[in-house]
Order: sequence, then structure tokens, then C-alpha cells
Amino acid sequence: MAAPHRLSWNRYGKSRIRLVKVRRPSGASGNHNLIDLTIDVQLEGAFDPVYVDGDNGPCIATDTMKNTVYALARQDPIDHIELFAMRLVNHFAAKPAVAQARVSVTEDRWDRVVPSRHTFVQPGGEQWTTLVTRNAEGTSVVAGLTNLVILKTADSAFSGFPRDQYTTLAETEDRIMATSVTAAWTYRAGSANFSARESIRRALLDTFASHESRSVQHTLYAMAEAALTACGDMTAITLTMPNRHHLLVDLKPFGLDNPNEIFVATDQPFGLIEATVSRTKD
Repeated sequence: MAAPHRLSWNRYGKSRIRLVKVRRPSGASGNHNLIDLTIDVQLEGAFDPVYVDGDNGPCIATDTMKNTVYALARQDPIDHIELFAMRLVNHFAAKPAVAQARVSVTEDRWDRVVPSRHTFVQPGGEQWTTLVTRNAEGTSVVAGLTNLVILKTADSAFSGFPRDQYTTLAETEDRIMATSVTAAWTYRAGSANFSARESIRRALLDTFASHESRSVQHTLYAMAEAALTACGDMTAITLTMPNRHHLLVDLKPFGLDNPNEIFVATDQPFGLIEATVSRTKD
């Protein structure tokens, strides 16, 4: 008689491994560099006996995963989180029972306090991200950023949209546009140069600032195009841009006008705009 149950899928790993690395110059002078990472390691493979039979023979301890991260970090300069994630994913993918290894890395940004060589300030909630996956088909690298909060007070409009009996939103040619950008871009297979992160971020910011926006969607597409132009090794980019609404306050009850000056910032509910823009094949 066939068994009444079977294990149809499983994955396990170590989450939120906190790693801070200080890169110090060899001499007495020179600037320190601070690397602040949060890392998740996840494995899939032939681990059925661990669950079904209590046989831990194939099971890589999650504590071992944590220790491996620290050990390899000591040996790696961590110039780019993508390269470090690839080193980790290659290490774990080589283990006998592993069919797929996933390593996710989030980097917290720190800015140096000039002129100090070793004092840093965290500018906000923005983080760098990467997700490296390796399986029988190869290795894929997706990098990005999250919580890039940006706002502009001009060059943003929203008009010409359809209206029905439930539409109350007024059309506008001049509004505040604010969002918290999450971006994830995919590198072409075989890419090993991940130094374009800053230029991609700059392309996103510059385009947001300069674009004559007819909608969040309109600006999202322009930002994605600029990012693809900034990095030739990028094959596609996905942008998520929640609309952080700033609503004009009606001051008429107080006998005051409001020439697009006083707003109430609302966080719920909010419009959520997402899209992927891909590079066309030659």
C-alpha cells in the first residue's frame, strides 16, 4: 500500500545573519570602509530523510551556515555584495545533498563623516539588496535597492484619466510626487562586474528629478530606461513605486487660500505601481 503522505517540498536555512566588516588601510593613514550586511542562506535538495525519518546525515546545520558566512567574510574583501553572495552560493551548492542554494544579502548604507577617517553616519532606511540562486541550470544574480525615499514638488501631473460615477479625484497639472523606490535588476549570465550600482542609483535619481511626469507609471518607465542605459550588463529591471500621497488641504473654511502650498501626507491607502522593463534583443 502506498504511503498516505509524502513530503512535496522543503527548504531550510539560516536567516538574518548579521555581519559587519571594517576594511582598514594597511598604513596608519587612509580611510576605513564599513560593510554592514544581513544575510539569508536557504537550501533545497535531497533532505527528505531529515524530515521523514529523522536522519540528519544530509543536514547541514544552520549554525554551520552562519559560521561559514563569517569565515568567508574574513577571506573576502566584499567589494561587491553580488560577488560575496556568489562565493557563498557556490560553497553551499557544492555540498552533496544540495540541489539549489539561495543567498540573499541586504546592505545597510553608511556614509563617512568628513573629515574623519573612521566615523560614519547612516543616511536613512535605504538598503542595497542582492539574491543569487544556483541550480542545475546555472547561476542567476538579481541586485537592487529598497526604501529609496524621494519626493519632488514640481513637474508632476495626473490628468486625462477615465471618469465614472465613482470618480472623485480631481485632475491636476501640478502636484507633489513622492515614493519609496524598490528596484531589482537582473544581470546577464556570466556577469562578474557589479560596480555599476552607484551609477544605476544615480540614473534613477536624476531621471526622477528631471522627468516631466504625467503619472507615476510614466516616470517609472523613464527611470527604468535610464537604469538599463547606465548598466550594459543589466537585462531587466523591476521597479516598485508606491504613491506616497500628499493631498492639498482645503483651507477655505478658515478663510484662507491654498496656492499648492499646504498638504497632508497620507500613507494608507496608497497606489502601488510596479513594472518590469526589459532590454530588447538585438
